Amino acid sequence: MEALNLLYWGFDSLLGMSLFYLAWQALASPDMFKSIVLFINFGLLMALAWVRLNAPDLALAEAAIGAGLTGALLLAAFARLKDPCVDVSDGEEGQKIIPHNSIEGETNGE
Repeated sequence: MEALNLLYWGFDSLLGMSLFYLAWQALASPDMFKSIVLFINFGLLMALAWVRLNAPDLALAEAAIGAGLTGALLLAAFARLKDPCVDVSDGEEGQKIIPHNSIEGETNGE
């Protein structure tokens, strides 16, 4: 029985250290795509941590919203950042996005 408790203690410690490591790497990484992937992995491990804390409802919410939905939205936003020629209305190629400074310059001159 003590061997099983020791195994649980070791697993929980590894899980906690992995969460801290993933959070730190997601915040400190200069590559945005890598940060998003690390964030998704953080959400999945956090769901596992909720399961270990006997909170399966929070684990399901964390996996679905924290890792799944938010990760997909972040990846979609990252894809739009890489291609500035995508039209927002229908996703097809359109006009280039005009930088905000040039718009202000035109309106201030009128």
